[in-house]
Amino acid sequence: MPRRKATERGPEAVRLDLGVQIACLEPDGLPGRPALRRWVATTIAAADPARQRAALTLRVVDEAEGRQLNHDWRGGDYATNVLSFPADGVGHVAPELLGDLVLCAPVLAREAAAAGRAADFHWAHLVVHGTLHLLGHTHDAPQEAAGMEALERQVLASLGFPEPYPDDA
Repeated sequence: MPRRKATERGPEAVRLDLGVQIACLEPDGLPGRPALRRWVATTIAAADPARQRAALTLRVVDEAEGRQLNHDWRGGDYATNVLSFPADGVGHVAPELLGDLVLCAPVLAREAAAAGRAADFHWAHLVVHGTLHLLGHTHDAPQEAAGMEALERQVLASLGFPEPYPDDA
């Protein structure tokens, strides 16, 4: 395992309250709770070094629920891989509350297979991506996208995963 620089915080530096809800038949390739916790905590430690506490819910859904949520909240008539619901406006009451992540298991499985990626790598990438959204990162403008992708690369590399955007590297 690579050693951290003295200035880098590890995932153990974040006190994380992570709720995991499996709202579908447990799919093949679904990562375990320890992996999900490590991916979220590592992302928070890298992207928000001052944060000591965080709470969020990660919900794994089937295609029907994924489609309904995307329709209701984003206007899309399809199930998407990850939806992030930041807990905006509660900072004064619960500053540690980041929000909710929803991951659609069948979509992630199809995408991983189509891209020739290991399932755990694709899950990790989307958990990191969604957690960054909960921390306020976006990819609406090219400069924002470049910054967010750089953080994704950094976090995934620290977790031992390969380059998530090989065509851009």
